[in-house]
Amino acid sequence: MLFKLKQYGLLMRLDKPIGIYLLLWPTLWALWVAAGGLPERWVFIVFVAGVVLMRSAGCVINDFADRKIDPHVARTRHRPLASGKVKASEALLLFVGLALVAFLLVMTMNRLTIMLSLVGVLLAASYPFAKRFHQLPQLHLGIAFAWAVPMAYAAQLGAVTVEAWLLLAVTVLWTTAYDTMYGMVDREDDLKIGVKSTAILFGRNDRLIIGMLQAAALAGLAWLGFRLGLSWHYWLGFAVAILLSLYQQWLIKDREPAACFKAFLNNHWLGMAVFMGLLLSLWPATP
Repeated sequence: MLFKLKQYGLLMRLDKPIGIYLLLWPTLWALWVAAGGLPERWVFIVFVAGVVLMRSAGCVINDFADRKIDPHVARTRHRPLASGKVKASEALLLFVGLALVAFLLVMTMNRLTIMLSLVGVLLAASYPFAKRFHQLPQLHLGIAFAWAVPMAYAAQLGAVTVEAWLLLAVTVLWTTAYDTMYGMVDREDDLKIGVKSTAILFGRNDRLIIGMLQAAALAGLAWLGFRLGLSWHYWLGFAVAILLSLYQQWLIKDREPAACFKAFLNNHWLGMAVFMGLLLSLWPATP
C-alpha cells in the first residue's frame, strides 16, 4: 500500500512542485488585484487547494495520455505509468477523484465561478492530447493555466473585469514562453517520436520568439501597474522580473538542455517577484 501511495504521489508530481508554483503565482496575482489587497479567506483557501488539486490532476492525465510516448523519452521513461508501476485504469480513477474534489470546492463559490470552472476542467483535460493535433500545445497550456485568473475575479468580485482579461493575456504569454523553454529540453526526443511543440515549430527562431513573448508579458504587467496606479513596490518587483527574463535568455543562448531546464525553473522566482510587488503595493488596503 505504501509503495502504491508513493507511486500515486510521483504520478501527481508532488515531489516536483514547480508546476504548482507556476500555476499558483498568477492565481495569487488575480486574487490580490481583484480584492485590492487580502482576498476573502475562504476564496483564498479554495483557490490554493484548487491549484494543488488541478495541477496534480493535470499531471496524472498528462502521463495517461503519454503512457506510450514516455518510455521512449530519456527524461520520462521512469515515470510510474511509463514504467508500469501504476495501471492506466488507476491513473484515470485518480484523475477523476482529484478533479471531483476540486469541483466540490468550487461548488462553494458563486454561479459565475462554477460556470467558468467547467471550461477550466475542459482545458486541463484536453491539454495533454494537444501535442498530437497541433503545434501550439504550449499555448494550450498557457490558456489552461491562465483560466484561474477570470475564475479568481469571479469568485472575489462576482464579475470578470478588464484587468482580469489583461492578467489572463499576460499569463498566457508568460506560460507559453517558459513552457517553450521546457520544450527545448525534449526537442530531439520529440522530433524522433513525432510529438509537436512550439520549440519545434519556432526552430532556430526559438530564442527570439521566447524573448518577444516575455517582452509582451512584461508590457502587459507594466500596463496593469499604470492602470491601477500601483506604488514603487510593484515596480521594484517588475524590475526584478525584467532582470530574471534577461537571465533566462542568457541561460538558453546555447540551447543546451540542462540550461534550458534551469531557465524554465527560474520562472518560479519571476512569478514570486511580481506577486511580492503586488502584495507590498496593495498592503495599505490589506486588513
